[in-house]
Amino acid sequence: MRNIFIDELTKAAKKNKKIILIVNDLGYSVIENFAQKFPNQFFNAGVAEQNMMGLASGLAMEGNHVFVYSIGNFPSFRCAEQIRNDIDYHNLPVTIVNVGGGLGYGSLGYSHHSLQDYALLRIFPNILIASPCDNMEVRSCVRYLIKNPQPSYLRLVKKNNFLFHKELPKVKPGDWIRLKRSKKKRKAFLITGGTSNLLENKLSKKKYKEYEAYSIPLWGMKHKSKQNIKIRKWKEIITLEDHFSDGGFGSWLKESYNGNKTKIFSESIGTNVTGKTGTESYLIKKYFSK
Repeated sequence: MRNIFIDELTKAAKKNKKIILIVNDLGYSVIENFAQKFPNQFFNAGVAEQNMMGLASGLAMEGNHVFVYSIGNFPSFRCAEQIRNDIDYHNLPVTIVNVGGGLGYGSLGYSHHSLQDYALLRIFPNILIASPCDNMEVRSCVRYLIKNPQPSYLRLVKKNNFLFHKELPKVKPGDWIRLKRSKKKRKAFLITGGTSNLLENKLSKKKYKEYEAYSIPLWGMKHKSKQNIKIRKWKEIITLEDHFSDGGFGSWLKESYNGNKTKIFSESIGTNVTGKTGTESYLIKKYFSK
């Protein structure tokens, strides 16, 4: 997904000199092409993430759309105060890019596990979360963010997941993007972010044959009101996310619904993963729970 992101950003930067990329001394083998082509639109802030967010805010105040690229919890929890007081409060066009959402850096341990980032970012009223489920949604989300500069958080998985879309989907905040159609239309899976492999495994099982499947790649505090009417159409919804259940995507959906006819079940990463290390596939297999 990170290569898709850089490809889209590079294309956009050719036409728009106000697009700027900042990294914190990482991203090598991915960001070099952008840095070489646009040296005046690229900054390496060094291992100083909080300062990096301040720099991004200052550049955004001068009319630039700034993309801040980092991994794991470094662009989120380490910079929470700067995101709150500089970016969100001033409603600045800064897109925070996290490569390695969920357990993408599982072998590096809890410090690198992005399992609480939805909970943090979605409490900021102006932040739009962009969590694409496959490479096609990455392109659509990046193009949307470039056309609509605003405080945003782009969460990318480290590895490419199962490809659901054969062509670029149209994305809009709060909208559901269909991944699988069913004749009965009574039950559905709803995902966001890098859980397309998990969804594919679910859909391959006989008991889920009649389930439809949707993705919500763009969402946030401002987009809850859209969900209530959509949710009411279903008898049952199962959400899947590579995040803890508390404060995550499933929590956001449940908070959006004020009825009791639709049953909403959330499947997520169990908190017993804390302190554990291993490959992403190993940790998900062992700690993904209902």
